[in-house]
Amino acid sequence: MTLLENSTVGRAKLKEYRKKWVTGSICLFLGVLTVLSLVFTYYCHKIDKNGKTGVYTSAEDMPPATVAIVLGAKVYPNGGVSTVLADRLNTGVELYKAGKVKKILLTGDHGQTNYDEVNTMREFMLRKGIPAEDIFMDHAGFSTYDSMYRARDVFRVKDAVVVTQQFHLPRALYIARTMGIEATGLIADKRTYTGARYLEFREALARVKALLQLHVFKSKPKYLGPAIPISGDGRVTCDKV
Repeated sequence: MTLLENSTVGRAKLKEYRKKWVTGSICLFLGVLTVLSLVFTYYCHKIDKNGKTGVYTSAEDMPPATVAIVLGAKVYPNGGVSTVLADRLNTGVELYKAGKVKKILLTGDHGQTNYDEVNTMREFMLRKGIPAEDIFMDHAGFSTYDSMYRARDVFRVKDAVVVTQQFHLPRALYIARTMGIEATGLIADKRTYTGARYLEFREALARVKALLQLHVFKSKPKYLGPAIPISGDGRVTCDKV
């Protein structure tokens, strides 16, 4: 066999090897993707199923708990709150005034001096007649995951009513319960919200992130800090005079 023939045969074998490697890699990738899809589908179904237990539509029907965890949402520079957040806050007020909770934990984003969800939420609660000593603020509730982690580890919450909209509640409850908080949920929907489809799409992505945080990475929140037991005086969490 001539040198040219050897070279031609070698190139053909190399081409065949590359083809098999590419095919094998694609099959492996598709197999892994299929397994991951099945796993995430299973857990998303589990989140939905979990979100249907211990969920209520009326404060009057709720079993009592130590604290209502009211999850933050958008606020405005003029001190106003978004409709989503207003409904969460009003639902939290209803819980407190019905005697179902002793404390309220307001958790949201206060990571910048010019954006402050929790103090805006607190002012809303004070205007509704909730005593300042019963309002706790979590200034580092940058996500639902961080909020529940900090509720457990910083505020020493053992049982709670989670207050948020129906689309969000299954994930919030799943995170809380997985972290060991004995949680029930109160649906805060009081109207139809603008951009509801976007919120649902965003929630689907947030579920995947939460599953990775809980079961794969075992993530810690951005900030922890010293314990501030929910049984104490909420005014210790106020950073404004």
